[in-house]
Amino acid sequence: SRFVDFHSAASTCSPSRASLLTGRLGARNGVTHNFAVTSLGGLPLNETTLAEVLREAGYSTGAIGKWHLGHHGRYHPNFRGFDYYFGIPYSHDMGCTDTPGYNLPPCPACPRHVAAASHVKKDCYTDVALPLFENVTIVQQPVNLTSLTAQYAEKASQFMWRASVERHLAIQRRIAGVVGLLAGRKSSPKGGAHGEALGEQRGGFMASISPPVSVPVWRCGSRRCFSLAGDNGPWAQKCELAGGVGPFAGAWQRQRGGSSAKQTTWEGGHRVPALVYWPGRIPANRTSPAVLSTMDIFPTLVALAEAELPPNRRFDGLDVSPVLFGQSDKGHKTLLHPNSGAAGKDGEIKALRLAQYKVFYTTGGAKACDGSVGPEEHHQPPLIFNLDHDIQEQEPLDVASREYQAVLPAISRAYAEALQDIATDNVSVADYSQDPAATPCCNSQHVACRCQAHGSH
Repeated sequence: SRFVDFHSAASTCSPSRASLLTGRLGARNGVTHNFAVTSLGGLPLNETTLAEVLREAGYSTGAIGKWHLGHHGRYHPNFRGFDYYFGIPYSHDMGCTDTPGYNLPPCPACPRHVAAASHVKKDCYTDVALPLFENVTIVQQPVNLTSLTAQYAEKASQFMWRASVERHLAIQRRIAGVVGLLAGRKSSPKGGAHGEALGEQRGGFMASISPPVSVPVWRCGSRRCFSLAGDNGPWAQKCELAGGVGPFAGAWQRQRGGSSAKQTTWEGGHRVPALVYWPGRIPANRTSPAVLSTMDIFPTLVALAEAELPPNRRFDGLDVSPVLFGQSDKGHKTLLHPNSGAAGKDGEIKALRLAQYKVFYTTGGAKACDGSVGPEEHHQPPLIFNLDHDIQEQEPLDVASREYQAVLPAISRAYAEALQDIATDNVSVADYSQDPAATPCCNSQHVACRCQAHGSH
């Protein structure tokens, strides 16, 4: 089944991933913006992850791909409920590499001598090499980005095979995993960098789909189930390497300059492709218009696993099992969209969805390919778009119109109730402090933390 009104919980990396793993917005789980190479903290330790719940319910758990929820100490995925981890600790452009060309403009390769380390290029991370982890060990630094996608596919298959063997050896553990398949290669005609990166997958393991994606994988009886969804829209300032927003143009914003994609609360920032595959349970060739979110993955899988939601906290995600099984098209009536690095304070709720209406209290602030940044604007009364008739978000409703005046009270009420619910919840605060000592490094004696050989610690 495919879901055509599916949304990431945020439109940038760390917040969207934190919400997927907790079922809670950053205003509740504390993750409101991205963590850095030197971050001491990560997803707050008092937040319970999906992996922790499923492992407690008897599942084997694995995470493969980009993490970006804290890599230092107890914030590493092996300490957040995952039995196995293979991947990079943050974004693939947050470190130098010997396979450059994954940024625009292309970044230089990692320095090999101290004299070269002083070379700085705008928008490039040149000082520390990008590390590749297997569990808590750095197995390659800098990582070879050319072969990384294929390695992810291989490690994902190996993880599921090992867990299957263990299960047949009477270790009665089911399988669950979150596989984050990373984008980043030269552009290609159809899927761009994203499509080509996944097109390299071998063995038929989710080939030819467009990342960046988060792919929860779990075993359902004797069959595997896959759920695919993007973690945010394309990063417009990367130009032709960014990918496209399709019909979700955010035309009102584009007319004023700046981006309407990643980092923004326009549809192009957070509406993402979503597919779910479960032979025999989820109807094939079905398209659902239900308004869904990556936050729904947490409560839905917890329900399917017959596990218990963590106590003493509220969730923004829903158990959408009836939607998955084709019994309903009822998703979220109200869905909140947090500020994610564009205008406004990170994590604040300044946009929301109510039925077919998209509402903005703040707009602007994200850079487009041409370098323009739309002015930060605050709207009171809010901008309201009817997505049934204006999917490009081009023309807001006239505030004097009968439709605007009819829907505004319901929007104001839903918005106030949502903010009150968050204000009275058990919320967390993330540690965003930084220290160079937190930088992952396999060999601090070598410029850029270069490992002398594959597998060096």
